[in-house]
Amino acid sequence: MENVQLNISQIITETINNLFSNLFSSIDNSLYSILDDLLFINSDILDNKYIEKIFGSSTSGLLLICNSLLIGFCIYYGFKLLLSYITLSEIQKPNQFIFKTFISAFFMNFSFFIIKLIIDLSSNLSLAIREVGEIVFNKNICLSTLIQEINSTIYMENNSINLFTISGLTKSLISVGLLNLAISYALRYVMIKLFVYLSPFAFISLIDTSSMWIFKSWLKLFLSMLMLQIVVPIILLISFSIDFNSQDVFSKLIYVGTIYSLIKANSFIKEFMGGLSTDVNLGISGFKNFLTK
Repeated sequence: MENVQLNISQIITETINNLFSNLFSSIDNSLYSILDDLLFINSDILDNKYIEKIFGSSTSGLLLICNSLLIGFCIYYGFKLLLSYITLSEIQKPNQFIFKTFISAFFMNFSFFIIKLIIDLSSNLSLAIREVGEIVFNKNICLSTLIQEINSTIYMENNSINLFTISGLTKSLISVGLLNLAISYALRYVMIKLFVYLSPFAFISLIDTSSMWIFKSWLKLFLSMLMLQIVVPIILLISFSIDFNSQDVFSKLIYVGTIYSLIKANSFIKEFMGGLSTDVNLGISGFKNFLTK
């Protein structure tokens, strides 16, 4: 009887281990090539005919709407100026309004080009940090390299691992963390494109003091998302500077810490400079929060 119970327990354990081993292997193989593409972006993400059509020109697309709003602002200011002479109220001086209107119109109509410059600037800073790491450590400073090192440290023989060991528990935490990263970076990728579309409206808000908060909020959110690809290489440099041993529990825990510091990097940026959080929680607490909503 005891042998039967032992066999049943062993079968259940092996089945669980096989299921999760296949899941972890699938996560690693699927995310291996896309994490870096989602995180390290440059102006190439804007080389799309549909984006250019949506932006349009002064006679079509978003720029047509914004130029129409600009004319509306001018008409509104004209009525406001006339009313100020009657009510003797203080408003923005005409020369200031004309100057701000010119600046706003210039940045608005060249917003697509300006956004490309900002994105390329953040990309170049990120590349500079990664190139320093490549010279020092003689390896590519990227997430795919990190996944390779994790897989070599936490070895899965024949795509199998025992979940009821330190290595198995560590591997499960890292795999869930990588999935969190993938979804978080995908959300960031989409949000960056959204803020690109909003850029003409942000620049037009510079025309009036009462609406300048829109531009400041947009700029803070946009820069905070771009800052992530500058912070992540620094975390990777710290991780690659540590000597790891495949038999050392300390090394496995440091890798877990590295993954979760990458997950929390966006929160660190948000606390430091404000911005939008793209953190995704796929852990137990995340599912609990989802079910209780």
